[in-house]
Amino acid sequence: MVTAEMGGQRQMRPRLLTQLLLLWMLSNISESRVNVLAPDAVTLEEHSEATVSITASPAVNQSAVIHINVTYSSKVNYSSVITLPEQMLLPAGATSVSFNVTSHDVGQVTTYLLSNSTELNSLHLQMRFIVVHSNIISVISQVTGWIYFFAWSVSFYPQAWENWRRKSVVGLNFDFLALNLTGFISYSIFNIGLFWVPYIKEEFLQKNPDGINPVTANDVFFSLHAVMLCLIYISQCVVYERGGQRVSRTAVILLVIGWLFALISLFVAIANKITWLDYLYYFSYIKLGVTLIKYVPQAYMNYKRQSTVGWSIGNVLLDFTGGVFSILQMILQSFNNDEWKLVFGDPTKFGLGLFSVLFDILFMTQHYCLYRQPRQYESIVED
Repeated sequence: MVTAEMGGQRQMRPRLLTQLLLLWMLSNISESRVNVLAPDAVTLEEHSEATVSITASPAVNQSAVIHINVTYSSKVNYSSVITLPEQMLLPAGATSVSFNVTSHDVGQVTTYLLSNSTELNSLHLQMRFIVVHSNIISVISQVTGWIYFFAWSVSFYPQAWENWRRKSVVGLNFDFLALNLTGFISYSIFNIGLFWVPYIKEEFLQKNPDGINPVTANDVFFSLHAVMLCLIYISQCVVYERGGQRVSRTAVILLVIGWLFALISLFVAIANKITWLDYLYYFSYIKLGVTLIKYVPQAYMNYKRQSTVGWSIGNVLLDFTGGVFSILQMILQSFNNDEWKLVFGDPTKFGLGLFSVLFDILFMTQHYCLYRQPRQYESIVED
């Protein structure tokens, strides 16, 4: 009995030593991992100075040299935009290090933080330095962005309210609904892929190493919110009076072409003939195409009926507000960054915003000028 217990203890000792050794190794590994945090973007006015801090957690055990590697500059010589130190020292036991930058001319500089320290061997942080004409204009641009985001988001509700109030969708064109739903589904797929799918985000960074992901959380929310409201419209079309309306054959053909293109492109992507990032961009092209034509059926329907009853003017006014402020923000950003290609270098985005505004003006003209409802008079019977 004693011999068996001694044998069991002998077997447990190597196992215990192995477990202790593993715990020691894991503790050393966790201690050697230092997380370094730095701001993604630093914005300065021209001819100004700023102090930038880099933090490390936990503190480094040995002094580490961090190099600032410039990978992109909007000017030929990045030093004409901003003055940066080539390297900085993170002392042993320290949790942060700061350095000063001086801006000169308007422009953008992209850098990566690198280090040959064993504790920071995975350090590969991107920092963008943006020099603008005025911080006040930057704030106005941000406020303008929130205004058009709010206006476009709320613009879907007046039509739903109008349908519910009238218990009828007569006057709301079904081709517009079908095209709009397809456009926002395509836009949602594009946004979700670039915002949430790590593999596609990595593809984007590999293709645009000095770029910023164009999709934000606002874009994802807006597109999914739009899909939800379009589905509410369609449910109202099923329940409420619709006056014999249906989706036209022309719209059906266009929708089939669009989704067939998406399906064929899917098989091409599966066969590795195109990247998944390219496949996502095809959905953005579908959205652009839909935006160009979706208002035409509604404008033509108003013309045929000589009336805008059933087509909510509140929707139009909010959409017009969003479009105007969207264009205004692009102009403000272009001026503040001396990057007029934001407008003229991307004619698709600018042109679509302008195109929507022009159609909104047409709808307002139809509603307030061309097809105003005559006043109803009651006849007075004399005794």
